[in-house]
Amino acid sequence: MTTAIAPPVTEYAEAVQAGRIVAGKWVKLACARHLNDLATGPARGLRFDERASERAIAFFGFLHHSKGEWAGRPFDLGAWQKFVVGSLFGWQREYGRCPQCASWLPMGDGTIDCRVCFAPDDEEEQAPAETGWFRRFRIGYTEVARKNGKSTLAAGVGLLLAFYDDEPGAEVFCSATKRDQAKLIWGEAQRMVRSSPELRGDIKVLVGNLHSGNSKFMPLGADEDSTDGLNIHGNLVDELHAHKTRTMWDVLITAMGSRRQPLTFVVTTAGSDRQSICWEQHEYGEQVLAGVIDDDSYFAYIAAIDEEDDWKDPECWPKANPNLGVSVKLEYLLTQCRQAEHSPAKQNTFQRLHCNRWTQQVDRWIDLDLWDANAGTVDEADLAGRECYGMLDLATVSDMTAWVMGFPSEVGRKFGSHICDDECLDIVARFWCPEAKLTDPSNRYADQYRVWRDKGALSVTVGNATDFAFVQAQILKDAQMFRLIDMNVDRLFQAHQIAGTLADEGIKIFGLGMGFLGMAAPMAEFHRRLLGHKVHHGGNPILRWMADNVAVKQDPAGNLKPDKATSQGKIDGIIGIVGVIDRVMRHETAEVGVMFV
Repeated sequence: MTTAIAPPVTEYAEAVQAGRIVAGKWVKLACARHLNDLATGPARGLRFDERASERAIAFFGFLHHSKGEWAGRPFDLGAWQKFVVGSLFGWQREYGRCPQCASWLPMGDGTIDCRVCFAPDDEEEQAPAETGWFRRFRIGYTEVARKNGKSTLAAGVGLLLAFYDDEPGAEVFCSATKRDQAKLIWGEAQRMVRSSPELRGDIKVLVGNLHSGNSKFMPLGADEDSTDGLNIHGNLVDELHAHKTRTMWDVLITAMGSRRQPLTFVVTTAGSDRQSICWEQHEYGEQVLAGVIDDDSYFAYIAAIDEEDDWKDPECWPKANPNLGVSVKLEYLLTQCRQAEHSPAKQNTFQRLHCNRWTQQVDRWIDLDLWDANAGTVDEADLAGRECYGMLDLATVSDMTAWVMGFPSEVGRKFGSHICDDECLDIVARFWCPEAKLTDPSNRYADQYRVWRDKGALSVTVGNATDFAFVQAQILKDAQMFRLIDMNVDRLFQAHQIAGTLADEGIKIFGLGMGFLGMAAPMAEFHRRLLGHKVHHGGNPILRWMADNVAVKQDPAGNLKPDKATSQGKIDGIIGIVGVIDRVMRHETAEVGVMFV
């Protein structure tokens, strides 16, 4: 009996999951995602084409190294590189062509959702003119430590995209902030062509351009005279952490709109700027891998030592250096580590470049595993008539609004493996945003907003601004269904108008300060109850996303408050829970005669 051999992508994923390959948290999650998608992907219109995956991997056998001890040898991809390349070119999604505007759009239940040509309720009219399978991933974010073959890998991917991807008139660019930086990957690709008899017959090497038929492969810097008029099929981004602004990124992403299966392939090492486009992509990739965000078009491979790892321990270095022993030498890392141990100035450098650890760490406040352990089931029907406390975070008219209610749990009720006591709270959260946010190109979560809308977790109001009349009506409805004792609003923001209307209806309104004085006590109490599995949020997907986003500021006395400036994404729902707990604490202290300021 012959045992079937798993394709390289699946073989790597299984080896990582089984512990045969040393890997960090995010690589383990990337592998788990692949294996899970093999089972669940077809229901979402996905498939893994093993032949396409292995063709892409086999292409690298025609390439040769051009530098160092490997110069002249064929490019034999390592297992982790096969996983990246095989995933990017093997995973596919079914698309349908709109019969009116001819756009290719993802299929869902045999139909397409072209919001340009059809209203959302015209489902029977959205049958595609034709269907086809195209590349699933539109962005491939790859983050590993230095000297692990990132740029060489990107050069090969660029050649594959430009000349062997069945894309007529393909335009592929190596992009960077400076043209000289962009030429690093392109120069490697040029040397690959010159050293490969197979490629030399297909591709012409010109000054600053690789050319075949109507397809081209060029370097492109942000310092070019113009980046207008581009029609990009492939965009290779080297060391994204060095990009000081997001301008180049945005220009090139928007230049891909007319291609059937464009790909932006990022290869980078960790950086230090938490406000950069690289950190934004790093955070987004982590949230996709953690299942916080559903985005089937985003691939992330982040090889780094884990938070709890000692950066001086060589046993953890393979997590950030999957090419250790090949292009990265252990002796070199040991030498660099010894120097860093005796020079504090070099410690951040070693951790960033060789452990792929982002420096200037911003600590997340809520651990996702702890958050998930508090999920449970919250049934609104069971809460009818029960007393509750509320918090309205109105944000801005063009942003997300959160209305959160907290219900003291029924003492003695079983919640998972716990028995509820008088500190347990059941949380119900509602969210609104204007319709324009679902199509706003500057909203990097637009796709996720649409998913939440379709799941019923996010209510959308017509236009460019949230219609607060809907919010007000829902609060009044909730006040009738439940016994709303009172509620908080942000005392410094624009809730005064809606608060006045609610007060006229008999609802007690209080203002909550967003500084250390107002937030410190309920923040600490929230976290204490969370640790005790006493904040039952029902697994609300938007709350989970926001919990993963929260970063905090600390004053000299150790008091905390949410820090919206360094939080990645929205946190309004978490502020809502903090506001609810503030009201709960005030009632609890009032009952025992304690003054609460």
